[in-house]
Amino acid sequence: MAVTVAIVDDNPLNVESLALLVRNMGISTVVFDTPDALIESLDTLDHLDVVFLDLEFPNQNGLKAIQWMKRAQPLQDVPFVAYTVHTSEQNEARDAGFHSFLGKPLNVVKFPEQMRRILNGEHVWEIG
Repeated sequence: MAVTVAIVDDNPLNVESLALLVRNMGISTVVFDTPDALIESLDTLDHLDVVFLDLEFPNQNGLKAIQWMKRAQPLQDVPFVAYTVHTSEQNEARDAGFHSFLGKPLNVVKFPEQMRRILNGEHVWEIG
């Protein structure tokens, strides 16, 4: 089964940067501009291997959103990766239930190895 990554971010530039890095690894992406949009689309998705979730949205907070998102049956065992410019929120992200944390901007040299580690079940907590 092909690997699929969801990107949940409302900033088109951030989405495109992350999607390009992921696709360059031969991984499929699906993109959502809000956590609600991902939840509403779960019935149409075969599976997700990883969810990259920004922490800041106009009317939502990723630290709170992960808690109700992970209650959705298809997402309960999927690793969620916080990726944000708010690198001081690592502890809050860990407490909220994130599997991993990557700071923005992503390090294009390190990213493929970070992604492989996440897909192998390792927790990756890195700012750059």
